[in-house]
Amino acid sequence: MHIWGKGLIFGALIILAACKGPATQVTPHMQDNPQDLSAWGIVSISGKAMTLGQDAMPYDLNSPLFTDAAHKLRVVWVPPGKTATYREERALDFPVGTVIAKTFYYPKGSAGVLRNTDDYSADFAGEGLNLANVHLVETRILVHREAGWVALPYIWNDAQNDAVLERAGGAMALSLLKDNGETQDFTYVVPNANQCAGCHAPNATTRAIEPIGPAARHLNKPYTYHDGTENQLDRLVRLGKLTGLKSAQAAPKNANWRDQSAPLDKRARAYLDINCGHCHNPHGAADTSAFYLDRPEHQYPAGNTGICKPPVAAGQGTGGHSFDIVPGDANDSILVYRMDSTNPGVMMPELGRSTIDEEGVALVAAWINAMDGDCTAPQ
Repeated sequence: MHIWGKGLIFGALIILAACKGPATQVTPHMQDNPQDLSAWGIVSISGKAMTLGQDAMPYDLNSPLFTDAAHKLRVVWVPPGKTATYREERALDFPVGTVIAKTFYYPKGSAGVLRNTDDYSADFAGEGLNLANVHLVETRILVHREAGWVALPYIWNDAQNDAVLERAGGAMALSLLKDNGETQDFTYVVPNANQCAGCHAPNATTRAIEPIGPAARHLNKPYTYHDGTENQLDRLVRLGKLTGLKSAQAAPKNANWRDQSAPLDKRARAYLDINCGHCHNPHGAADTSAFYLDRPEHQYPAGNTGICKPPVAAGQGTGGHSFDIVPGDANDSILVYRMDSTNPGVMMPELGRSTIDEEGVALVAAWINAMDGDCTAPQ
């Protein structure tokens, strides 16, 4: 069951957002790096549930990043009296002291087997994440300090009552039960603190990290809070937590890639934006490729779209194919070849996954196959 595809985008979060009573006070650690996640207070364990800290705001994205089919609980805390500033293209400019937490977890199936599913309906209970139904894996903290953003990875302990800072990252063997009954064994990799810059540094020259998900085009969607459903950007504006934007109507909006009613082009571009665009942009880590996949609403010059574009470097990453995108022929396109691989020397994205997003590959393949033209004539 694809909840998002039926238009019930994160409808299960009605219950989560109902936890009005603060579990803990958020502590933005501006200098030290606490060993225990609970020291931050942005998320914590209370009984059989994970709860949110005081004034911590849950949020969702129109199209989320694929991370080995993990479910995610995203939370942002902006210090009292401070506001974020609207930026149209990059993530919102959050003030110093902001803490963002993203918790990765999997739903449990029968006998505790982890499930590869898009159904969030059993994840949440009266006070937050229902620990009887989910298995916590990691929580990544982004904290905005005076010198810039700092990324800290925390791995949840076996008791599932706290997470421990692991700057070197980690790896764990997991098994997922698919809807078709098959079991998928893989190694879930938690990136080390330095690897976070591989995605979170939008400028490959400065290497300064910043958030990716909380950009206007990703946040511009309704969310069901304890006091009703409201557009996430409008809520930030109304609560005095965002300046520079009058209303969400003036902001860009990405498609939900699972929404079958949306145009195929917008769905595929939104998927590629969130999964690839943080590197494949004019200033990102993949800037030398000149193949740009960010900002679906932006029209790049023809030579940067990947269509009939030869790769910058040959090798196993091309799979013997000649162009990044071949209109009408996904099987001959380097983009699909790299998405459909787990070979470290081939796969893209090269960080953040050990498995293949089969639905994502199918979407991008359908998009390419629907394109007109060919690569026989000069482009």
